[in-house]
Amino acid sequence: QVQLVESGGGLVQAGGSLRLSCVGSGRTLSNYAMGWFRRAPGKERELVAAISWGGVSTYVADSVKGRATISRDNAKNVVYLQMNSLKPEDTAVYYCAAAQRGSIWYPGNYQDWGQGTQVTVSS
Repeated sequence: QVQLVESGGGLVQAGGSLRLSCVGSGRTLSNYAMGWFRRAPGKERELVAAISWGGVSTYVADSVKGRATISRDNAKNVVYLQMNSLKPEDTAVYYCAAAQRGSIWYPGNYQDWGQGTQVTVSS
């Protein structure tokens, strides 16, 4: 099991940007595909973006396409989510998660989760 800690959330105005970070410990993240999820109040958990083990393949949800970029630095054991042109509907708790196998776009493959970081976008 890998321990994951997210950071970088906060309060930002609409149109602003944030970079979320997810630091892994206990195991090297290069053994995992990584995903960023979010859960807004009253809504289902959503896979926002995902990246394969070596970073060759990525997935970005339609809801954030063109505004979000996922990247990873395996040497630092960190995964990032850059969010630009933020909208109030991006307000949610953002979680990173790790998957040892399977498709990066399938949420059921993610077995290790961080505690989340709150992102609030004001209009």
